[in-house]
Amino acid sequence: MFEIVLFEPEIPPNTGNIIRLCANTGCRLHLIEPLGLWMDHRGVRRAGLDYRDAVDVVLHRDWGAWQTWCGKRRQLVFTTMGTRNYHEMRYKAGDGLVFGSETRGVPDAVLEGFAEHARLRLA
Repeated sequence: MFEIVLFEPEIPPNTGNIIRLCANTGCRLHLIEPLGLWMDHRGVRRAGLDYRDAVDVVLHRDWGAWQTWCGKRRQLVFTTMGTRNYHEMRYKAGDGLVFGSETRGVPDAVLEGFAEHARLRLA
């Protein structure tokens, strides 16, 4: 399946919902620190329901740690600054799907590391 990557997530219920999504799709969840939430936060628990134990959640201390873990896997970033619509991409098993924080998105320094064709527009 896919590697779902949340870059510095901030809103507990959103992360809980992604945990539930991963549990139901077989995706692994990667959280890039620093986190703006705590995994035991009530909002994460409530939205994730009983799915937390069914999901492989990997914490990475920073973007570099994720890059090391990811290796040569293809990475795609979802951004309002993307040049290609997300539905135009042919996804492959093992792709790293990167989403920025809810209020700040993916920082420019990280976004610049993605080729233009790997920047997928969310509208």
